Formats: sequence, structure tokens, C-alpha cells
Amino acid sequence: MKKLILFLFTFSILSASAINPKHRYVKIKTEFGECVIKLYNETPLHQDNFLKLIKNGYYNGTLFHRVIKDFMIQGGDPDSKNAKADSLLGEGGPKYTIPAEFRDSLFHKKGVLAAAREGDGINPEKASSGSQFYLVKGKIFTDEQLNSVEEKRLKFKIPEWQREVYKTIGGTPHLDRNYTVYGEIVVGLNLVDKIAVLETDKNNRPKQDVKMDITILKKREAKKLEKQLAKIE
Repeated sequence: MKKLILFLFTFSILSASAINPKHRYVKIKTEFGECVIKLYNETPLHQDNFLKLIKNGYYNGTLFHRVIKDFMIQGGDPDSKNAKADSLLGEGGPKYTIPAEFRDSLFHKKGVLAAAREGDGINPEKASSGSQFYLVKGKIFTDEQLNSVEEKRLKFKIPEWQREVYKTIGGTPHLDRNYTVYGEIVVGLNLVDKIAVLETDKNNRPKQDVKMDITILKKREAKKLEKQLAKIE
């Protein structure tokens, strides 16, 4: 009997591991295409908050309201739903912030998901907005440019392996350890490229509204995706 119980317990664990993905994934859909984002387990506060808002449909119909070429595309402001063309956006969100979750291994390479926040002057703890986020476009850097960023902006050395990413894929290194990175695009990176080049007004808002819908991948979908990504790696 004890052997049977042990077998059933072991079987249940193996079955769960066969179904449960290692990460949670979300899909952002726009008229310019879609992308799939892997959420980092190393930033649980941001992950849980993002998933909670998505489940509640918080982001559906909101805009990528701030777009800067070679830098990033920003969204997540609930005030952007059905906003007039001349309205200034970027101040909306839930009435709470999320404590910063800086991790040395998570950095601003092209395609990462990171949390927007208020400036250091009124937010010295660098706490994140409750809903607003951005996807990094960035640019490719040379060693000389990275040295300058280290000296003038970061005041710390960028690890060599991260420097190689900034020199090949690109990103926004001056934001490292200043804004919380909590995910990365694993499918559909070109969506950022398409949106980043849109014509914008004086407030960096695209003249053509870019609405989004965000959904959570089901466990079986996520597990299948992880198998596909493993083959590519």
C-alpha cells in the first residue's frame, strides 16, 4: 500500500511537471502584429501585478501612448482608452506603486518589458507604476559609447556578457538598475520595430492610435512554446 501511495505521489509530480511551463507568458495584439512576452520569475511582484491586471481586462483597448524612435514604446495608461487625439497621456494608473525589483542579471536589452515610473525627485525608491510599462527598442552601442554610459550615467561596470548583447542586439543600458525589467519578448520582436517608427506628435504620442489587447497564454500553450524555443536555442 505504501509503495502504491508513493508511486501515485511520484506520478502526480511528474504529470504536473510535464504540463506546467517554467514561466508565464502573455500575448500583446495590435493592428501592427503581435508579440509573446516571457515574464521573469525573478521579479514576482511585477509578474503577479501584471497578470492580475491582464485577467481583469485592464489593458484591453489602451494605447501605446508614448513612442520614441531608437528608445522604447510605452503603454498601460487606462486614460488612453478612447482618448481624444490632442489629449496628453501618461498620468493614469491604479492608485498604488510596486517596489523596485532590480536584478543584476536582468538588463535593458532590446525587446525587454520594463515598468515605467515617476522620476527620482518625487520617487527616490524608484517604485514602479502600477500599470504603465514599456518595451525597449534601443540601439546598438560601441565599446566607447558603453564606457561613456558607465562613467556618466550608471556609475558601475556593465558585465562583459551584457556588453556583448548591447553591441549586437542593442538596448538602453543607461536605464539599468533604475527601472525594473520583468520580462522579454520571445516571439514577434519586430512588433516593436514597426511601432517605434510611427509618426508622433509633440508629446511623442503616435498620430495613428495603436490599441492593444493583452491575454495570458494557457499552460499547455506556454509549455508548447517553451519546447519550440528550446529547439531554436
